[in-house]
Amino acid sequence: MCGIVGVLGDHEVAPLLVESLKRLEYRGYDSAGIATVNGGRLDRRRAVGKLVNLSDLLVHQPLAGKAGIGHTRWATHGGPTVKNAHPHRAGPVAVVHNGIIENFRELRAELAAAGAAFESETDTETVALLTARYMAEGFAPREAAAKTLGRLHGAFALLFLFEGEDDLMIAARKGSPLAVGHGTGEMFVGSDAIALAPMTNRITYLEEGDYAFVTRAGAEIFDAAGRRANRAEARIEIEATRIEKGGHKHFMAKEIAEQPVVIADALRHYLTSEGDRLSLPAGVDFTAVDRVVMVACGTASYACQVAKYWFEQIAGLPVDVDIASEFRYREPPLSPASWALFVSQSGETADTLAALRHTRDKVGKVVSVVNVATSSIARESDLALPILAGVEVGVASTKAFTCQLTVLALLALKAAQDRGRLAPAALAAHLAALQSLPGLMNHAMGLNAEIAALAGPLAEAQDVLFLGRGPMYPLALEGALKLKEISYIHAEGYASGELKHGPIALIDSHVPVIVLAPRDALFDKTVSNMQEVMARQGRVLLISDAKGVAEAGDGVWKALTLPEVPPLVAPILYALPAQLLAYHTAIAKGTDVDQPRNLAKSVTVE
Repeated sequence: MCGIVGVLGDHEVAPLLVESLKRLEYRGYDSAGIATVNGGRLDRRRAVGKLVNLSDLLVHQPLAGKAGIGHTRWATHGGPTVKNAHPHRAGPVAVVHNGIIENFRELRAELAAAGAAFESETDTETVALLTARYMAEGFAPREAAAKTLGRLHGAFALLFLFEGEDDLMIAARKGSPLAVGHGTGEMFVGSDAIALAPMTNRITYLEEGDYAFVTRAGAEIFDAAGRRANRAEARIEIEATRIEKGGHKHFMAKEIAEQPVVIADALRHYLTSEGDRLSLPAGVDFTAVDRVVMVACGTASYACQVAKYWFEQIAGLPVDVDIASEFRYREPPLSPASWALFVSQSGETADTLAALRHTRDKVGKVVSVVNVATSSIARESDLALPILAGVEVGVASTKAFTCQLTVLALLALKAAQDRGRLAPAALAAHLAALQSLPGLMNHAMGLNAEIAALAGPLAEAQDVLFLGRGPMYPLALEGALKLKEISYIHAEGYASGELKHGPIALIDSHVPVIVLAPRDALFDKTVSNMQEVMARQGRVLLISDAKGVAEAGDGVWKALTLPEVPPLVAPILYALPAQLLAYHTAIAKGTDVDQPRNLAKSVTVE
């Protein structure tokens, strides 16, 4: 969640640190700070709010030095205040931290008993104070940091900087990602490759439990047992890390508009050049699989819920879908004949990664569907399938969601093929439908102005309901989530048939009800549910195809007409107007679309 960056450079590092932190803004944050060593002197600057506040502070109180660390904080322990902002300092050491130190209260009590004074409410300050205490006892920085790391419980990425040491940073990773970047006479550390891309394309990813002593000459990496570790150096594609708005007002708008292109890229990757056959990796064979367990969080979990319909209806393969934060604690029975499938945009989602590790020795194969092929979840899976969405900066996931759906649809078709449930002609029809998606989504983008016109009335609502049946039910959940995330309007998604089992009590003339209903086998039942809403003065916004809009009859407040599509691709197409509704409503309300309050893009703490 938090962003970490460190530089041992040839030039003044403060501007480099701030620029790198800007590239990590997509993670979400509420304060920021940097620390540098200059002529042996350690100093820091911190500010609450956006990075521009830190930049303004640095104009009036500049920090010199060619060695430094920086941080964007998303508050966990203690509110967003300057005292709680990172870097935290204790005497000769400054620390930045992503994660949670679970035993910080125990360490804090120990330090307080020894006379330590605390200035913050954070768990991170205990790391700095403990390291400073070891240094006061005569340990050198490397030894003091190593001893401190041995005392910590929890999940963390840590970066240490020391007074009097302008050629040393110490990095450590347990549970939260951290990467070391290599330059010529320079070295870098960052939460991910995006932060380091302007400075280097040579990256080494720290593995679980690793710590590294970083100097301008290179990095000495040690594993959790303290043994020297050789970690591979990778070359990243700089172009793949570009984070520009490309003429759009917001990253979210750009990423919505990119969906036809990135879905086409994903289809080209997983189909033969002719487009008439699947071309998934050799390890994807569902012949002997008796069940699939899908685990994810947030938007990715809704993608899994859609995929459950596909796997069960098309492939006849039972699927369980679990929220990652609950999965381990439910202690579900797992079988070697089952596969576990984990879906995550970042590939670093803490709950999903913990769930993966829980299943590793209990299932036949661990498969991940991720957007970052070098992520922890990808590296720890038996098989990782990239969704090829490209960098997604907006906190509210858009193109990653539809790319997840696309890859999961292809997996469901492969399962049906392997299990003898799909004739060649039927498979060809499904693949043709998927390949029509880019064009269909471009067509749906034509509704942008019409949807923008609806945003004003929606922005005035205090509550909004989304309804859907079958695979459109998870889409209703996703539509409600998008609206909540960026407009701060209370919204809920329901299966249409559940309306009369409680939620109908909420209906009145002030509650818009958004119905996602292609003209399919369940449409007539959905129309009946709509009539129940309209009989109670509810305002129905129907999203359907031309036949559905015509058959719905009079009484709907507004209707959006999408192209008629086969059932397989409907959830992917219908995601787009739901995203645009949330986007334009947030614009109408004046909220921060790309960085909504209290949210982080990559949730790397439990």
